[in-house]
Amino acid sequence: QVQLVESGGGLVQTGGSLRLSCAASGSIFSINAMGWYRQAPGKQRELVARFINGAGTDYADSVKGRFTISKDNAKNMVYLQMNSLKPGESAAYYCNGRRSYPTYAYYWGQGTQVTVSS
Repeated sequence: QVQLVESGGGLVQTGGSLRLSCAASGSIFSINAMGWYRQAPGKQRELVARFINGAGTDYADSVKGRFTISKDNAKNMVYLQMNSLKPGESAAYYCNGRRSYPTYAYYWGQGTQVTVSS
């Protein structure tokens, strides 16, 4: 099992910045992709940014140039720096870990709320 705990959400004005953190523990050796998703009320959960082992990073088109995903392997941490936030980006942000072998499994944190005020 893998446990993921997010932190760093909050209220920010349009154009502001936030940094989200995700602490991973457990069988993290089995994880080959980690990243961030978000879900606004009434909408589907969507990819924001992720690392894929051996394939680099992947960003949603809407956040390219404004958001940066990073990690600290020694601390088992993944971060999401979000700049120039927009009101439409208010959502619950979730840390995600994916295992591909021997079977696919997806692990989720409890989410952290980001609210962007206009």
